[in-house]
Amino acid sequence: MNNRRKFIGTAAALAAGTLAATAMPITAMENKYPVVHHVFFWLKNPESKEDRDKLIAGIKALKKIETVKDIHVGVVASTEKRDVVDTSWSVSELILFSDVKGQAVYQDHPLHLEFIKNCSPLWEKVVVYDAIDA
Repeated sequence: MNNRRKFIGTAAALAAGTLAATAMPITAMENKYPVVHHVFFWLKNPESKEDRDKLIAGIKALKKIETVKDIHVGVVASTEKRDVVDTSWSVSELILFSDVKGQAVYQDHPLHLEFIKNCSPLWEKVVVYDAIDA
């Protein structure tokens, strides 16, 4: 019985530590990079791995823009199917900025304009969500 109590106590402590550790980066991100630029791309040829990989490489190159603080490139996750989950898109980018001015620099940056020129033939639709900490 004593070993079981130790195990339960250790498991609870580990779970609490894991929760605290995962919560901290989110708080730090919100305070450090309050401007979020989230873009969803629908490829013209969604079955083309080559097109998808070219778009992903183009997005990752945007990390070189000095005002881009962090970037996440994603594809549709195989999560639970629910009515509120849209899985119609092909690739997403999530870019974090320190401020709105930095996001404006990004929009007009030569690397961003080159990305649009080189990759826009790959997509049929783009939806952008820009947000700032509330």
